[in-house]
Amino acid sequence: MSDQSQSSPVLDCRGVSVAYDGTPVVDRVDLGIGAGETLALLGPSGSGKTTMLYAIAGFLPLSAGELWLAGRRVATRDGGEPPERRPVAMVFQHYGLWPHLDALETVAYPLRRAQISGNEARRQARGYLEQMHVDHLANRRPAELSGGEQQRVGLARALARRPAVYLLDEPTAHLDTALKAELQDELARRRSVERAAAIIATHDVDEALALADRVALLRAGRIVQSGTPTEVYERPVDEWAARLTGPASFIERDGRRLMVRPDWVMPGGDLHVTVEAVRYRGSHTDYTLAAGNDRLLARWPGPPRHEVGARISVGLTSTYRLPPSDDR
Repeated sequence: MSDQSQSSPVLDCRGVSVAYDGTPVVDRVDLGIGAGETLALLGPSGSGKTTMLYAIAGFLPLSAGELWLAGRRVATRDGGEPPERRPVAMVFQHYGLWPHLDALETVAYPLRRAQISGNEARRQARGYLEQMHVDHLANRRPAELSGGEQQRVGLARALARRPAVYLLDEPTAHLDTALKAELQDELARRRSVERAAAIIATHDVDEALALADRVALLRAGRIVQSGTPTEVYERPVDEWAARLTGPASFIERDGRRLMVRPDWVMPGGDLHVTVEAVRYRGSHTDYTLAAGNDRLLARWPGPPRHEVGARISVGLTSTYRLPPSDDR
């Protein structure tokens, strides 16, 4: 599948493949990302998300294809530019901070490599830490920082590189719910003020849908669908893509297989169902509803309003017919 966001993308992957011991991990990926665009690579563990980021950053060689960054070819199967010469900034899943440097020196390092004097580099570094709300931790080393604080320092270091493309590997995977929401808001804010492109590798569908302009679904190293968050959520290309992008039910109607999202099931209507399971989630309640041989998932705000065994009526605000396999 080819996906070019514009005629001159900031990042252009052309038939990119990466193999480990002869086994393809990323397989013939075509992908273009424009300035200011955020792309989420969404896929399960082992789908090739991190490998793709490492290849773009220059940490892994290509086994096929070409990589272009900011109009410059930086990698082919015959070799490529080293990571420090590529206009990218990587934020690692496990932070990747140097244990012997405090937060201020960590962020100042890419500035000094850009030939900025020591005092000026530290002044700018403190400004980036301030943007991430961790400037009060400037003199602490990684061992003295929490996971969320280390992640923010990693983001500040990435900002200091002033790259054409940010590469973020599971940026909120190790954070608690409150910190995750706060950091997602910060990433969204940075996107609104920067013109750099960004790729976020994640298995968190909520994060992908909330942060990205486009979402690419990765399965066994290949992109099986790419589109806006609305497109991949409401019109998946197959059942695998449907389940990857959120809870879904599948029902038979007139010989057709239809997908129904939980938020498409509403109280009231002409479909009579039996409540089989009730799961209170705090802000909402999930229900499993039996309609003959079909099972529907419903998600309604607030505490439980029905008990297991209750007979109720529901309606469907929408359904989506999955494309036949020969249409893909």
